[in-house]
Amino acid sequence: MNPDLIGWAASAILLATLVRQIRKQVADGTGAGVSRWLFIGQSLASVGFIAYSVLLDNWVFIVTNSCILVTAIVGQCLRPKPSA
Repeated sequence: MNPDLIGWAASAILLATLVRQIRKQVADGTGAGVSRWLFIGQSLASVGFIAYSVLLDNWVFIVTNSCILVTAIVGQCLRPKPSA
């Protein structure tokens, strides 16, 4: 079996899970308690993993980590603002 197929399948599962969580938080209007530091840490880690993946020329992880970075940004943008 081609190892890349396993990587792409795992990537699809992870991304589907993240997208589902963002959709649920938006629909429920929750997520205000999610730390801004989680977003910052996830974003910085994703950028580091993208750079690492580029150096390894590993397209599974380049694409996956780029998509994870996008989900972090979208999740942060759609996160309900704390009430005053």
